[in-house]
Amino acid sequence: MTNRLEELLPTLRKPARYVGGEYNAVVKDKNAVELRVAFCFPDTYEIGMSHLGTRILYGLMNEMDFVWCERAFAPWTDMEATLRAERLPLWALESGDPLSAFDVLAFTLQYELSYTNVLNMLDLGGLPVRAADRDDAMPLVIAGGPCAFNPEPVADFIDLFVIGEGEEVTAELMELFRARKRGAWSKDETLRRAALLEGVYVPSLYTVSYLEDGAVAAVTPRPGAPARVTKRIVQDLDNAYFPVKPLVPNTEVVHDRIMLELFRGCIRGCRFCQAGFTTRPVRIRSAETLVRQGLASLAATGYEEISLTSLSTSDYRPLEGLCDALLDECRKRRVGLSLPSLRADSFSRALMERVQSVRKSGLTFAPEAGSARLRDVINKNLTEEDLMRACGTAFEGGWNHVKLYFMCGLPTETEEDLAGIADMAHKVYALGRATAGRARGVGVTVSTACFVPKPHTPFQWEAQDSVAAFAEKQAFLRARLRKQITFRWHAADTSFLEGALARGDRRVGAVVEAAWRGGCRLDGWSECFSPEAWSRAFASCGLSPDFYAARARAEDEVLPWAHISAGVDTAHLLRERARARDGAASPNCRESCLRCGASRLLAEGTRCDAGG
Repeated sequence: MTNRLEELLPTLRKPARYVGGEYNAVVKDKNAVELRVAFCFPDTYEIGMSHLGTRILYGLMNEMDFVWCERAFAPWTDMEATLRAERLPLWALESGDPLSAFDVLAFTLQYELSYTNVLNMLDLGGLPVRAADRDDAMPLVIAGGPCAFNPEPVADFIDLFVIGEGEEVTAELMELFRARKRGAWSKDETLRRAALLEGVYVPSLYTVSYLEDGAVAAVTPRPGAPARVTKRIVQDLDNAYFPVKPLVPNTEVVHDRIMLELFRGCIRGCRFCQAGFTTRPVRIRSAETLVRQGLASLAATGYEEISLTSLSTSDYRPLEGLCDALLDECRKRRVGLSLPSLRADSFSRALMERVQSVRKSGLTFAPEAGSARLRDVINKNLTEEDLMRACGTAFEGGWNHVKLYFMCGLPTETEEDLAGIADMAHKVYALGRATAGRARGVGVTVSTACFVPKPHTPFQWEAQDSVAAFAEKQAFLRARLRKQITFRWHAADTSFLEGALARGDRRVGAVVEAAWRGGCRLDGWSECFSPEAWSRAFASCGLSPDFYAARARAEDEVLPWAHISAGVDTAHLLRERARARDGAASPNCRESCLRCGASRLLAEGTRCDAGG
């Protein structure tokens, strides 16, 4: 950071985003390391510092004596305007050096609407946005995260993608990049060598051809590149790296707490859930390891809350014993223990008493759909009785407010299904009023997201509702929900763009660049999003968002991500899609193994733990 920028910081909306110096931040002598990495989170500091993956990879790389990993975040609009007006580059927080001074820029892609932020950060860092325009003297740009399971919309901007979990392959890449510096390999030679690593996708080594109707005809690898890139997984979570000295933010962030990851994967198989399929097979951390990590993190940070995270926390079998072991220390320190991602059918008084023993946190249940029929279609495996029992337990236990999370626009959805959302909310509200005589102070919030078909799920072939259809359904719900129910909904236009980008092909990269050059950035923030600018960008490239979002795919169509494997067989996804159309639920993985194929990723002699 320059002296001039320090002078300008007080004029910014939230200057603490940009100063660094946090407790547990890692500062090394840049002349004593061989490799410098800037971990780039393409959203604001408050979002990025709440991300567990950032904490893990930042700590992991800094454990390597030859690497110094620093952090950079997307600037807010006032900071961007300042940087451009003063002709100052975007920098990393630890050293204050511009992004162009690093060997590697590592982006995590958590959300499709952050794509323009990636381009903006590269440009502010003084680098060309397209990979083909960056020469050997410039940093390599790598990326990973959930959106990397369809890397094609940003393939023209990224040198290589990490598909799947990053702990092991990141260490391998760091060794490769160190060898590059020692051996003076060219960028092309380095990328060819990287493509030989399991879980690494180098888009420049593949060409994409298209049919006359615009669908993908084929993705063809160059000689030496694998025809299909299969994701990497961590085999043993107990022995995997975990940051017990995480950074402590110097300003308020979204999730300001210790996060302990119980397991990866999910036994449930909800057909809309990308994470549930792309994180398979299920692998757990032992309760003993989690207790050790939790207590060490408390001692190293002073946080006031521990959150036990996973896709479905109540599916962790030793959960109650783990809570008891952690709560002994939590009570002494007045530290709260939160259990997000609890299923209504697993919510019990015993769990509730543990959660509220220090301080009460919010309570959210996710029925997802308003009717039993539609819950079977999406394979939610949750009954209305389950929900009412859980809410009754919560109200009896002292909670006054419950949040209910639903989706609208799900495949086969009818008006009756939508009306069921309102009916369920009213029943929960009436239950709250009737419980313990609390006629006042009972709150029920209904939150609805717009369904987005995602790659590597049984619904990846489905059409998404139009913006107008989403708006009509949201209006229907507003009219049906009584004033006592708080109703919140996701913006239809951002969800539709998310759908277009999520299932985009490589041509969509030109749209992303046109949108960015047209002023789009921070698109996930309502005050910054411009649907008109995105419409102009699609039109200028001769493409339509409807082609990617609103179009159903034939089951034999070559999907843009067909050369990327999440480990789950396409045949399994098709079977689940057929069962959805029949309105048939499937058992969870504990009840019966459905042979999805993900267990083949495990080492010989290891089995999928199915959340146990």
